Amino acid sequence: MYHSGSEQSAAIHPHRRGGPTDDPRPLLLGLAHAGLESVKGEQAVKSALAQQALPEGPIWIAAIGKAAPSMTEGALAVLGERCQGGLLVTKVGHADPQGFERAGIEVWFAGHPLPDAASLAAGRRLLESLDQLSAETQVLCLLSGGASALIEVPIPGLGLAELQAINRWLLGSGLPISAINRVRQAISQIKGGGLLSHLKGRRIRQLAISDVPGDRPELIGSGPLVPVTDLAAALQSLVLPPWLRSWIEQGLAGRPPLPPTGPRFELVASSAQAQEAIAASACAQGLPVWQSPTPLTGDAAETGRRLARQLMAGSPGIYLWGGETTVRLPERPGRGGRNQHLALAAAIELAGDPDCWLLCLGTDGTDGPTEDAGALVDGQTVERGELAGLDACRCLERCDAGRFLEASGDLIHTGPTGTNVMDLIIGYRR
Repeated sequence: MYHSGSEQSAAIHPHRRGGPTDDPRPLLLGLAHAGLESVKGEQAVKSALAQQALPEGPIWIAAIGKAAPSMTEGALAVLGERCQGGLLVTKVGHADPQGFERAGIEVWFAGHPLPDAASLAAGRRLLESLDQLSAETQVLCLLSGGASALIEVPIPGLGLAELQAINRWLLGSGLPISAINRVRQAISQIKGGGLLSHLKGRRIRQLAISDVPGDRPELIGSGPLVPVTDLAAALQSLVLPPWLRSWIEQGLAGRPPLPPTGPRFELVASSAQAQEAIAASACAQGLPVWQSPTPLTGDAAETGRRLARQLMAGSPGIYLWGGETTVRLPERPGRGGRNQHLALAAAIELAGDPDCWLLCLGTDGTDGPTEDAGALVDGQTVERGELAGLDACRCLERCDAGRFLEASGDLIHTGPTGTNVMDLIIGYRR
């Protein structure tokens, strides 16, 4: 029984031992694994290229994002010797350079979630490479979440220190990703369609894995190949500090004219696809499934509390959500990310309930600035953490959920997953 209605492949290892024989944790972790496998970049790109082959001629790959290595593997499996090199930019630890370099693809590791000097160097290298390509070479652009920080060419006068200060403020502001990426577009020479001026009319195809609510092309990786012409209007209503508003105005004033359209945008994997795989796996095991029809947004803690109450009041079965919440960070935040923050808030609400579990997972295998993917909490999470001398409410207030969840044994580690389709939340009521 599968319900879609109102609010109702790396191995995944939970960091806790023991538990009752009817512990549903293996079930929830197995469902999450099924979702991740369904949206891995390698298979998604192979499928897209098999359905519609690229025109004959040499191909150069530009792959940017946390899923870029997996997506590139899929492209190489199809293209073979037609690939005439490329540039792959991803997060540290997400790729083994040797295999790609044998195919003539440069591998760059850059900063995330904050851009670093390598992000700027990768941006310069991308423009240099595009300018040096022969006229007959076509470009295959593989884009996934994380690209906004991993590669950048800021507007003139904006240095690394200022760029990091802007991104640090944005990440702690509580703004939705749509607003954050609009700001990033305004202060960049390659985002929001800015990269189009370096293509010089050559043939290009772009395949993307979506990590934004609504799967909007201009927001995935801040849309380097999607011309954005309404930036000023989109940014006008945002409440921003004067120093940031000044940089935005400078960027908008120097923004060159853009073509009305860019190359065709092809979405090859999304949160909806992962959720469908999870629902199908649960149904195959005879479990009823309630799936939210809209992406999760808004404050992570408030969302966690709301989902926990919904789970406790609901019927037995699997509850499924996807989306991306936000956290407003204090001046000196502790350890954690939005999934851990949401999970701890839910655990406080679930405290003492013996029949509910909630898994919160960053589908790229990381959560915020941590290497934890998220957490799987239950009615005893708070009790386990407090046995280690920690206060759940205090840790939540200080954005230190990761420290509490490590003590309670509820953190989840996946390693790089080869995809990035926002966050997945899976609830189970016994």
